[in-house]
Formats: sequence, C-alpha cells, structure tokens
Amino acid sequence: MSTSRENTKYEPKSTSSKTSYALIAVAAVVVALVVGGVLWQMNKDYPPVDDKVLAENASFIVGERTAPETIDVFEDFNCPHCKAFEEKSGAAIQAKVVAGQVRVRYHMLNFLDKESGSGDFSSRGAGAVLCVARNDNRDVFWKLHSQLFAKAGDDPSNADIAKLAAAAGASQASQTCIADGALVDEARGMADASSGQLENSTKGDIVTPTVLSAGTVVDGITDGPAWLDELIANPPKS
Repeated sequence: MSTSRENTKYEPKSTSSKTSYALIAVAAVVVALVVGGVLWQMNKDYPPVDDKVLAENASFIVGERTAPETIDVFEDFNCPHCKAFEEKSGAAIQAKVVAGQVRVRYHMLNFLDKESGSGDFSSRGAGAVLCVARNDNRDVFWKLHSQLFAKAGDDPSNADIAKLAAAAGASQASQTCIADGALVDEARGMADASSGQLENSTKGDIVTPTVLSAGTVVDGITDGPAWLDELIANPPKS
C-alpha cells in the first residue's frame, strides 16, 4: 500500500491582518503615484517652441534660407519607423530642397541608445553626421544619413561608420572625427535640447519620426511623401 504524502497535522496559516493592511497601503501609494504622474503631465505648462533653439541644435541644415517652408525633422538612427520614413520620404525631401521649396533642419535624437547592442549607436550616429556637418556638403550628409539607417540593426562601430562616410565622399577630417567619436558628447547635448523643443510642441509626447512646421506637428508623414506636397501647398500659420 502506498504511503500518503499528506501531512494531516498541517494547517495553513492565516494571513496577518497587518500584512494585508501593509499590502493595501503599498498598492494605494502606487496608484496615487501613477495617477499623480498622469495629472502632472496633463497639467504641466509647456512653453512655445523656441525656433532659435531648434536652429542652433539641428544636426544638419540643408536648403536655402529663402525657401518658403522650413521644417524640423526629428529622427533616431536606431528607430525602425525612422528608417521606413527615410525610405518613403527621403528622396522627396531631397528633391524639394534642391528645388528651393523647403529648408530642412535634421535633429538626430538618441533616446533609443539603450536598444542597440553597444548602448550608444544613436548617439554615435548623431555624432557622425555632426562631423560631416562641420566638414562636408549636403550630398555627403544625405548619403551617410541613409546608410546609417540601413545599418542600424548591425550596430556598426565608429570605425565602420567612418568607412561608410568615406564611401559617401566624406573628407579625411570627417572620417577621423567619426572614428574618434569626437563629437558624440556634443551631439548628445544637441539631442537633449532638440528633444525639449519637441516635447514642448507635442505636450510631452516625444516620438520619432516627427516633423514640425512652424512648431506644429505635421500629420501623415509615415504614409508616404504626399504630406510634403500638402505642406508646401498649405503651410501652417506660425
């Protein structure tokens, strides 16, 4: 006959009322913090977008100052939606710049650094295009910009990014700057300043890709380049 493993003398202990009250109190505090955070975010005052800050902290600016429309493009090199945006609208943006219809201020953010294996690909990519901004022309920037999105999942090293820049036609000064990571910290500071202005425009919702025109979010940018024609035809009032 098999032996039962049941302990007939075992009786479950009742939960202490003090423990229950403590758990309820902790839950109440957590709920209060969440609700308080949401209310704080909803009631937080956001100042108007500062165009001077955007201009000073753009990673790269292309287009004539006399262009009838200026837009701010916010991206993160480790953002898959930004990669899709570049694939769908990158060529259209370049064409409008060349035609003198739009001036573009690119802001390379870095809040997705932690999603890369190195932990800093977004920042290093931003530093790389900043090197190009200091030494090369818009065509080199556009080529490296596209190549960095294409290589995002590979998490290239600084040396690898320097080689991409060389293939894009970057100067030796840019290649050395990129390989050394010379402007990564500066790019981080610019990303922080740009993020702050994006947060002001969206009332706290920092998302990439985002396009601002006169400090206002442009709708429909992930659906293809039609948004650009619509924007040029009907620019928002500043």
